[in-house]
Amino acid sequence: MKNTPKNISIEKLYPFEGHPFKVQDNEEMNALIESIQEQGILSPLLVRPKENTEDEYEIVSGHRRFRAAVKAGMKEVPALIVPLDRDAAAIAVVNSNLHREHILPSEKAFAYKLKAEALNHKGWRTDLTSEQLAPKLATEQIAEDVGTSKDTVKRYIRLTNLIQPILDMVDEGRIAFTPAVEISYLQSEEQEMLLSEMEYSECTPNLSQAQRLKALSMQGSFTKEQLSAIMSEEKANQKERVKIPVDRIRKYFPPSYTTAQIEETIVKLCKAYHRKRLRDRDSR
Repeated sequence: MKNTPKNISIEKLYPFEGHPFKVQDNEEMNALIESIQEQGILSPLLVRPKENTEDEYEIVSGHRRFRAAVKAGMKEVPALIVPLDRDAAAIAVVNSNLHREHILPSEKAFAYKLKAEALNHKGWRTDLTSEQLAPKLATEQIAEDVGTSKDTVKRYIRLTNLIQPILDMVDEGRIAFTPAVEISYLQSEEQEMLLSEMEYSECTPNLSQAQRLKALSMQGSFTKEQLSAIMSEEKANQKERVKIPVDRIRKYFPPSYTTAQIEETIVKLCKAYHRKRLRDRDSR
C-alpha cells in the first residue's frame, strides 16, 4: 500500500532527539516562511512514530519546514509517516541534510558521530567504544557516502570533544580546523584555561602551538605557565592586524554569514577597489 501524506497537528510533532543541524532564523528562513504562507508546504515532512506515545511523531526530515510552518502560524502540516527505528532514523536525518551547501564544522562533527553510532548499533562493529571516535567500518561507510576519507571523518568527530565556546570559534572561522582537532585532545578544564588565555591575548593557537599543547596534555604536564608561554609567542600573521568590531559592519551582511565569510567578502571588496584604482590611474 502506497504511503500517502497525512495532516498532523503541530503540537504532535517533535524535533529528532540529538538533531545535529542548526535551524537558523535568517533570510532563507524568512523566504521559506513567505513561501509557506503563499503556497503551503509543497514537500511533506518525513516523520516516525514517537516511542511510548499514541499519536505523537518525531521529525526525520523537514526541521526547517517545521520551524517555518510554526512561524507562519500553521496548525498542522502534511507528513509521511514511516516506521523507522531510532538508528535508521538517525541515518536518514544525517543523509537528508549533508547535501546542504553551507554546513558548519560542528554540524558535520555531530552528524558524522550520530551516523557512526547508529551504524554501530545496527551491527557494523560491536568491539569498539565511542571513546575510539567511531567504528572503523562505520567511518569508512560515511567517508564513501560523502566523498571524503575515513581519517577526515574521524577528525571531524574529534571536534565533538571541544567545549562549546571553542567549537563556536571553529564555526566562526576564528580557529582553523586542523588546530581545532589538536585542541580537542585537551581535557575540558585545559580547554577552559586555553579559552581564557585566547580572550586575554586576543589570539588563537596555530597548528604548531596546538600540537605542543596537546603533547603537554598527553604527558600530564599541562600548566597555566606552559600555556601562557606558548600562547605569548609572536606569530607572523599577528604582527600587524586591522581590527574592526563586528557590530560596526554586521548590518551590511546576511544574518547567516559567519565572521569568516564576512572577512572573505571584505577581502574581495578590497581587491575590487584596488583594481579600480589601478584602472583609474592608467586612464589618466
